[in-house]
Amino acid sequence: MSIAPTLQMPARFALALPDLSTWRAGNTGTPGVWQFDSGQPGRHVMISALVHGNELCGAWALLGLLEAGVRPRQGRLTLAFCNLEAFDRFDPAHHDASRLVEEDLNRQWLDARMDEGGTLERRRAAALRPFVAAADWLLDLHSMHEPSAPLLLTGIQLRNLALARTLRTPEHVVVDAGHQDGVRMRDYGRFGELGDNGTHSLLVECGFHGDPASRGVAEDICSRFLVASGALDMATAARLLPGWLQPDAPRQWVLEVTGPVVATSANFRFAAPYTGLEVIADAGTVIGWNDGIAVTTPYDDCVLVMPSTRQARAGVTVVRFARRRVL
Repeated sequence: MSIAPTLQMPARFALALPDLSTWRAGNTGTPGVWQFDSGQPGRHVMISALVHGNELCGAWALLGLLEAGVRPRQGRLTLAFCNLEAFDRFDPAHHDASRLVEEDLNRQWLDARMDEGGTLERRRAAALRPFVAAADWLLDLHSMHEPSAPLLLTGIQLRNLALARTLRTPEHVVVDAGHQDGVRMRDYGRFGELGDNGTHSLLVECGFHGDPASRGVAEDICSRFLVASGALDMATAARLLPGWLQPDAPRQWVLEVTGPVVATSANFRFAAPYTGLEVIADAGTVIGWNDGIAVTTPYDDCVLVMPSTRQARAGVTVVRFARRRVL
C-alpha cells in the first residue's frame, strides 16, 4: 500500500538579523571572541553563539551582553561568535544554507580533527579551542530547524542535570549521550568527563531559528547562567539586563534519550506533522516510514524529541526517542 507523505508548511522566518559589525573583531586576537577578566578569583565562564550561522537568537543575546557592558564580578567571562563565515551567508529565505560552510562546526571537537584542519569549520574550532579548554562553565546557544518548545541538553553528566534544576528553566531537559557524527563543543575535554570535576556545560535549543521568541529564551537563560556561575549577582543582572529574566518553568521534565531514528535516504516521512515533545502512549505505534519501512515507538509513553525532515538524507537523525520523568 502506498503511504502519502506528510506535508508540512515551512515555518516563517521573522527574527531580524543582528548587526555584529561593531563587535566582530573581538578583543582577544581571535575574531568574534571577547574576554573580560575581573582580576578576582572565580570561574571562567564562556557563552558561545553562532556555532551554526543560522541560529540568530544566540547572536542577539551576546550582542545584548556586549552592548550592556556586562563584566564579571569575579573570574573571567568569554563571549564567542563562533561561525561568522556561515553567518555572513545568512538569507532568511534559505536559512538552512547558512548552517555551515563546509561541515558542521559542532561535530569537530576532537583534537585530531582540529589538528588535521582541512575545512573552515575545523580551523575555526582549533582557533576557539584554547578558550573552550580554559572555561569552567560553558553555555552554548542554539536554535532548531522547526517550531518547537525550548530544550536544555545536559549530556549524561549528573552535575549538568543539577545545574538545570538550579536554573529552573526551560521546562524540558534532554539527557543525551552525544552525537554519532562527532564530538560537540559541549562535550569537549573536561566537559565530557563524568564525575564532579568542577565544570558545567549546557546546550540550549531556544526554539525555531526564525521565531522572535527564541531571542527571549536565549536572553533569559544567559542571565540565569551568569548569576548561577557567580559572574553576576542578581541585582546587577536585573540592572544591566532589564526584561531578560522570564518566569520560571511551571515544572521541569527530564527526557532521557534512548536512541535516534536515522534516515536511510531523503525519503523519510513522518506519519503526522509532529513538532516535538509528543508523548506516544503505546509501544509499536507507527510514527513514520524509512524508505517505506515502518518506524515504530519502542516503548509506552515514548517522547519524540526534535523531529525534522528538513535535513533528511542517509545517515541524518530525524527524531530521537526518550523516556520522560519529573526533574
